[in-house]
Amino acid sequence: MPKTIRNKYYEYLTYEKLLEAHKKSRKGKGYRKEIILFNLKQEEYVMWLLEKLQTKTYKHGGYSVFYVTEPKVRKIEKSRYIDRIVHRWLVDNFLEPAFVPQFVITSYACLKGRGMHKACLDVQKAMRHCKTIWNEYYILKMDVAKYFDNINKEILFNIIKRKIKDKDLLWIINEILYAQKREKGLEIGNYTSQMFANIYLNEIDKYIKHKLKVKWYFRYLDDSAILVKTKEEAKEILEKIKVYLKENLQLELNKKTQIFKNKQGVNFCGYKINEYRLKIRDKGKRKLKKKVKVLKEKIKQGKITSKDAKRYLAGHMGYIKIADTYSLESKLFYSLK
Repeated sequence: MPKTIRNKYYEYLTYEKLLEAHKKSRKGKGYRKEIILFNLKQEEYVMWLLEKLQTKTYKHGGYSVFYVTEPKVRKIEKSRYIDRIVHRWLVDNFLEPAFVPQFVITSYACLKGRGMHKACLDVQKAMRHCKTIWNEYYILKMDVAKYFDNINKEILFNIIKRKIKDKDLLWIINEILYAQKREKGLEIGNYTSQMFANIYLNEIDKYIKHKLKVKWYFRYLDDSAILVKTKEEAKEILEKIKVYLKENLQLELNKKTQIFKNKQGVNFCGYKINEYRLKIRDKGKRKLKKKVKVLKEKIKQGKITSKDAKRYLAGHMGYIKIADTYSLESKLFYSLK
């Protein structure tokens, strides 16, 4: 896409594009009641949505709220299914092609071809290189305090407007962004929120890489790590980052932010990483073992088969496959026999 987006809204607003967004949104969730009901009259619903978006009479609906406890207690705000189709259409056709090419290559969250596993392997590769050239070095580990809750919508919208000049596109973005009339905070359950969150922190990415000239910088959403030669350099970089975050994005780093020697390794994306080993943190192991315990009980009660349980667990195995935990993987699968 060009440097700025103009007059693209109606070009991508077609029945086929909305139907495609519907098919992607329902993938793996076709058993849910709301999607079953939508599928029964999908042509009518998609045509209705198309007309609403064409005439700009579309209004984003409200949210249902629930909480998850893993990996920590979080509030999830879930939008209507028809709104989730609009989210998908917006991200796939506009936000992703417009903004992702601008992201630094060491930003990993919710991006095709990157992700958590690549982030961890890239951090470890960089640690090995720094060990070779410096022997001893320092790691600056940073975590943004309550990130999704503290994203300022006005600042985010202004960042987006630098790239998108299409007034119709800005209308739908505004409709989604301000569906809940609050100054700060993105809904964790929205497909758009992942992209909005990356667009927001891309500002600090560019500052760190291009202004501070930091070579070894890695970010997975609000979790980031920097490798530098000296502790003094790490302290100087940290103070500049704190100022930039506060003045430009109204964000702060939390208490988990710290500087330490390379021999201590780094906790990143659920792994404990050093130059030669990549291990799952104890908290992650406990979580997996808890899942297996629940699955074993369901097998015992006859609610699922051993094969189904293993198929379910396989979805979580990617998390441990890249770590030095072959024995753990074997034990978890063997226990489901």
